[in-house]
Amino acid sequence: MYTVGQVNSYIKNMFTQDYLMRSLFVKGEVSNCKYHSSGHIYFTLKDSKGTISCVMFAGSRSGLSFRMSEGQQVIVGGNVDVYERDGKYQLYAKQIVLDGSGLLYEKFEQLKRELEECGMFAPEYKRPIPRFIRTLGVVTADTGAAVRDIIQIAGRRNPYVQIILYPAIVQGSGAVPSIVSGIRALEALGVDVMIVGRGGGSIEDLWAFNEREVAQAVFDCSVPVISAVGHETDTTIVDFVADLRAPTPSAAAELAVTDIREILGEMEAFRTVLERLMRLKIEEKRGQARHMELRLQLVSPGGRIRERKMEALTFEERLQERMRRLVEKRRHELAIYIERLKGLSPLEKLNSGYAYVEDENGRNIRSVKQVRESQKITIQVRDGRFGAQVTELE
Repeated sequence: MYTVGQVNSYIKNMFTQDYLMRSLFVKGEVSNCKYHSSGHIYFTLKDSKGTISCVMFAGSRSGLSFRMSEGQQVIVGGNVDVYERDGKYQLYAKQIVLDGSGLLYEKFEQLKRELEECGMFAPEYKRPIPRFIRTLGVVTADTGAAVRDIIQIAGRRNPYVQIILYPAIVQGSGAVPSIVSGIRALEALGVDVMIVGRGGGSIEDLWAFNEREVAQAVFDCSVPVISAVGHETDTTIVDFVADLRAPTPSAAAELAVTDIREILGEMEAFRTVLERLMRLKIEEKRGQARHMELRLQLVSPGGRIRERKMEALTFEERLQERMRRLVEKRRHELAIYIERLKGLSPLEKLNSGYAYVEDENGRNIRSVKQVRESQKITIQVRDGRFGAQVTELE
């Protein structure tokens, strides 16, 4: 006879020894999903023919990339084992992925991690989008709303920008080589900016933009690339590799082509500022010219000559005035001397009735002692002279 514990232990050992039970994937619908406060997840996996209890311990949740909920179709990978205390077996989950699109999502996450580790998402590899372009390359389908939106918006924003379309296959088996060829062809043409994208769709529809070959082509492209895949909520590998991500093709056109009205407005603002600065500079230079003119007048030979000429004229006037005063003074002194000489002049004496007497030798006779009797003398009066002879001395 066996105990319950022995039976449960034996059954557990059977599960442990069964290679199939040690690692298997089970597909089914999630039911009775509960997130425990300890971090464990308890749920039931079911299909049309049965159910199985499942648990994912907190230590295995790092591999779960989404939150589980009722009704999800999932694929659970793990092992089947027996919980001896309750005598029930359950699936111990190590990894859980969504069925269908969930597999693609897991593939997406795996490639994303690989490329990120390679550095293809690093910001130092992102090229800036030039603000002013002349040619815009577009890799997308030649039909559909995406290309129409890009052409319409780019043409409205700047009709002078040339748009070069590479009609690529963006969905299906031939999409990857077509998109890669389009990127390389437009790069060879030397466009200024390139938009790579398509309109919205399911993850299967957008999957070509999650392939490694397309991501590598975008990374290797020497032309700045704007990704515009799907709607705003859609995310692809190309979005991480591209130099800039746009939420929609329309937004990509707005990011790639600067509005010409904005450019003209800025040019007008620059013209106004430039004119104002030029006026200020001209006024400044005119002031400097006037200042230099004044300085030149002060230091120029002509100015110095005029200054010296004015000084000479001033000195000349002063000299003439001093000479006039000196002449007047000398004339006055001369008049005084004349008056004085008149008093001493012999002519004046003669005019007064006096005479001038001299001997035969021309000496002035002032005393009787200077003459003798019978001596001849000469007498000069006011209007002439005459000779005489001394006849008597007294």
